[in-house]
Amino acid sequence: MKPSFRLALLAAALLATAFAARAQQAHAQPVALLAQAAADSGVVSNPEYEKAGQIAANAWLLLLDRKDWGTAWDASSGVFRENVPLGAWMDNVPRLRDPLGKFVERDAGEAVYKKTLGTRQGDFVTVFFNSKFANKADVVETVTTVREPDGRWRVTGYTAR
Repeated sequence: MKPSFRLALLAAALLATAFAARAQQAHAQPVALLAQAAADSGVVSNPEYEKAGQIAANAWLLLLDRKDWGTAWDASSGVFRENVPLGAWMDNVPRLRDPLGKFVERDAGEAVYKKTLGTRQGDFVTVFFNSKFANKADVVETVTTVREPDGRWRVTGYTAR
């Protein structure tokens, strides 16, 4: 993996963390605040792509809700699969999701489209979900999708806080 790409992935993760921290500090509606922070970073609007990215993110989250970790990894973007080996995914995603308990409900918040993710150029949509699980009622799931060369939207990043 190239150092510049590692930096881009790290920057994306830090941005998601900063959005989540900002939401917690403000004691505001998490999804609205996260979307505003993304909008402040110079994103553009593309309702068609935002909807497509949201649909892909939602479908992918359903795989996680069913604990179908392997299929979720298979359905992720090529860049995701290159940077997150299947073994690491299978070991770590249950550690993130299992403590939350059984999935209860999820509301999609804002979908934010942008042309860059770190140093990568392309079509990216980040969707913020307010989710509820049996062991934790207020979870913000952030899913970033990318439009791949075949025209399909696939997940390239995920966090749950």
